[in-house]
Amino acid sequence: MAKSKSSGRWMKEHFDDQYVKRSKEDGYRSRASYKLLELNDKDKLFRQGMTVCDLGAAPGGWSQIAAELVGDSGRVVASDILPMDPLPGVEFVQGDFTEEEVLNRVLQALGDEPADLVISDMAPNMSGNSGVDQPAAMYLVELALDMAREVLKPGGSFLAKVFQGEGFDDYVRDMRGSFDKVITRKPDASRARSREVYLLGKGFKGV
Repeated sequence: MAKSKSSGRWMKEHFDDQYVKRSKEDGYRSRASYKLLELNDKDKLFRQGMTVCDLGAAPGGWSQIAAELVGDSGRVVASDILPMDPLPGVEFVQGDFTEEEVLNRVLQALGDEPADLVISDMAPNMSGNSGVDQPAAMYLVELALDMAREVLKPGGSFLAKVFQGEGFDDYVRDMRGSFDKVITRKPDASRARSREVYLLGKGFKGV
């Protein structure tokens, strides 16, 4: 089957992408690793000994960075519907965390210690139809925020990828109700034409 011009353009852009090339050279699992590194440089998200929950973790680009930055004294619990190859220092729970059985496994993995940081780079499979894609993306990030409220310790932080569009402003307002400060970031490693931004909530107010 002949490839569309748009898919051919995406393939060329992907393989010409400096971050794709760097991720192969640096041994990272995805270009998304550089987004998290850049966000950490700016906002000091990680420290040694932290407990981190990574939602939508596969293939592991963010979990890999998180495990490096929290060190041997820290913990990373990751979850995704898709499988993920093992990573040192990362406990992985496969399944849909919106299902009670999977959520309980994630909570069990976290144990009695609430999380210092919840990170989410989740996105739905994009169809190209914004009327379908935007609600699906907002649904996922709303679930991530619900999860953060359940597992974060007071004063903790939440970082999530959000797509600008319908529902975005309401979501920011919702986050502000749970965090002392909400910051919008657009890392250099995000493609310029993408509507994705990262929202960071700092200072979780508690349930």
